[in-house]
Amino acid sequence: MSTRNSAGALRHILVVDDDEDDCMLVREAFAESRPESTLGFVHDGEQLMDYLLRKTPYEDRVRYPMPDLILLDLNMPRMDGREALCAIKCHSQLRRLPVIVLTTSSACEDVAQSYDDGANSFITKPSSFSELCRLVRMLGDYWLELVSLPPPVREV
Repeated sequence: MSTRNSAGALRHILVVDDDEDDCMLVREAFAESRPESTLGFVHDGEQLMDYLLRKTPYEDRVRYPMPDLILLDLNMPRMDGREALCAIKCHSQLRRLPVIVLTTSSACEDVAQSYDDGANSFITKPSSFSELCRLVRMLGDYWLELVSLPPPVREV
């Protein structure tokens, strides 16, 4: 099942964040700024990899479509975003998935390491809802409309 619309624009975004409040704000910002996009949520790197590799409970391809874009927090329990990013970029069928690190950190070490590990972008989470909505619009303009991306990931 393709999650791209008839114009080829990206639609399904997987948000990886353990903070329920941040997830709620991202959901509201997308609803306001990019309502055509669908969102999925997982709360740590282990859940992310289970989702991408179709492990229980993520076997249903309709309910859990392969994402067109991943928004990844760095600081999470179990498997953090750094480890998850490395796992994605080392996997032959997943490495082309665009991964945007979206985190509270602005530390130079986190920025450099994220790019070294294969992040496509690094963004520090905005401090207000209006800034988050602006960020979602800008992400959509760039990632959902402007860039040419590789074909959708084949199911793993």
